[in-house]
Amino acid sequence: MTKHPTSDERRPANRGPKAAAGNRAALVAAAREIYAVHGLDAPLSRIARKAGVGQGVLYRHFPDRDAIASAVLEENVRQVEQAAADEGATLAGVLGVVTWHLVRSAAFIGLLHADGASGRFHADGEDGRFHTHALARDLSERFERALRGCLPDGHRPGVPDASDDLMLAVAMVSGAVIGPTPEERERRALAAWRLLGITVGPVTAFEG
Repeated sequence: MTKHPTSDERRPANRGPKAAAGNRAALVAAAREIYAVHGLDAPLSRIARKAGVGQGVLYRHFPDRDAIASAVLEENVRQVEQAAADEGATLAGVLGVVTWHLVRSAAFIGLLHADGASGRFHADGEDGRFHTHALARDLSERFERALRGCLPDGHRPGVPDASDDLMLAVAMVSGAVIGPTPEERERRALAAWRLLGITVGPVTAFEG
């Protein structure tokens, strides 16, 4: 009797070199989903399988764990920056985008740890994965600048207490984002924002 391979055993189709950009985007999206459920130590083979590519394709784009985690972080921060720069952007709307990424990206949460009581961010996840990376420090600073630019008039950069409080609030909410499903994590995040008295817009990715 012929044994047919299961879906997990089937060899992913070779999409060819012209699909490199699509493969990379699929790997980043898959990594974000896998990390959100299984954490940053999830097997890379699981990410490749979720993206529908072989592990060789994954390693061509991302030679190690840090590389793919950094790519996820870059996408997180880039969407927040785009939301903040969008015409008519509001702080509530941008925080909705921030919350979407918090709910779906363990890598993003790892970046957003408060440094002491000041609320400033540093690039050191719980496992220390990012602390040696200049890229992570740059992403953290970019994220903070994007949020600072959304503060209402009278609370722009130059009024440090307001912006530092906002950074601390984001870090506090990131600590509340736990649960087995995106729905549960989103519920907890929104509850945390409400407890802090901060209005958040629709929780959604930025579609620019």
